[in-house]
Amino acid sequence: MALMNFLVTGMSCGHCAASIKKALTGMPGVSEVDVDVAAGTVTVQGADLDDTLLRAAIVEAGYEVPGTVAV
Repeated sequence: MALMNFLVTGMSCGHCAASIKKALTGMPGVSEVDVDVAAGTVTVQGADLDDTLLRAAIVEAGYEVPGTVAV
């Protein structure tokens, strides 16, 4: 099981968290999504995760992904 942590900017509320969860849930390989609005992080767990596709989905939802967080 892989684990990816992203720094995400532009999140400010529970609706933001829900939008990102919705964008990532159901993507290939994704089994769990955790959004921490206060910390500005999104953690994705799953198998064979594609960093580029996950970042693109977050950006498509309206947020920026300036980097990753060490696991």
